Amino acid sequence: MARKYFQREVLPVTALVIMECANVGLNTLFKAATLQGMSFHVFIVYSYGLAALLLLPSLFFSFRSRPLPPMNFSILYKIVILGIIGCCSNVMGYTGINYSSPTLASAISNLTPAFTFLLAVIFRMESASFKRTSSVAKMLGTVVSIGGAFIVTLYNGPVVIAMSPPSISLRSQSPDHNWIVGAAFLSVEYFCVPLWYIVQTQIMREYPAEFIVVCYYSIGVSFWTAIVTLLTEGSDLSVWKIGPNIALVSIVCSGLFGSCINNTIHTWALRIKGPLFVSMFKPLSIAIAVAMGVIFLRDSLYIGSIIGATVITIGFYTVMWGKAKEVAMVEDDKKANHEEANEADLDSPAGSHKTPLLESYKNDEHV
Repeated sequence: MARKYFQREVLPVTALVIMECANVGLNTLFKAATLQGMSFHVFIVYSYGLAALLLLPSLFFSFRSRPLPPMNFSILYKIVILGIIGCCSNVMGYTGINYSSPTLASAISNLTPAFTFLLAVIFRMESASFKRTSSVAKMLGTVVSIGGAFIVTLYNGPVVIAMSPPSISLRSQSPDHNWIVGAAFLSVEYFCVPLWYIVQTQIMREYPAEFIVVCYYSIGVSFWTAIVTLLTEGSDLSVWKIGPNIALVSIVCSGLFGSCINNTIHTWALRIKGPLFVSMFKPLSIAIAVAMGVIFLRDSLYIGSIIGATVITIGFYTVMWGKAKEVAMVEDDKKANHEEANEADLDSPAGSHKTPLLESYKNDEHV
């Protein structure tokens, strides 16, 4: 029982928090690489190509104890759609970071829970009823988390910890209109991310094999982005050359920790917890970005960041409470139905228990 609780409740939370930390670091590393002239289209092609290469053995070896259903046209069709969504999401996201900064990307990512909740309700993956406390908690927690994230983004307030300015700044020095363009691209990305969650969850219901699905998905993203690169960059082959510098480090780290491990963990979490649970970790990224900025880039810590992080935490745990209450209600209903069935069996006369026809036939056959 304790092991099952750890696998379904503690492990997903821990893994997703770690992945959000990794994503903030990878975005910062990507920004540093693009400042040295790396094409972000080529970056996506190489990083997802590396992820597909790392996951390639999963196509030949099954890591599940139970056999998988056949890979039919319906599943492949959805994986192709997933690859197109992933290509659009990555191109829009890295374009937005190229125009702005990783901090703005973390801030805009807070739109993900709202979009995910709306889409999950539309596709009937989540319930929305003001009559149930758990449903109200999920809706309220989503709104509170988004509000806290925007407090961190828009309000500074007095300085709590003053730091000397970093020797190397990764913030964009572009004019304000570029930040608006970057925000627009990032908004499109974080509308595509909930679509990715929804489609991936549906695929997992039909074909519960994370490594194989993410491998096919990575191949698709790399393929579609390569086509986009050929259309945007033309016949200039120099953009495909990567030297032994920060660009190579960024591609390897993103391919391993981002495209491979991060997508696999998110796919696994979507299968066991659903899209809303996974999306609720996005507001944490802005708090993580602020903390990493203070620790590694020597950014100053403001009171607005502390207030916003506190509000995000309250909203996050409110949603988690709502989800936990829903799970408890389902378990209670199952337990009540089981007890009612046992009582009905005890109250019925001896020898009147009904046996399914097929089971009765098998029992007679073995007599």
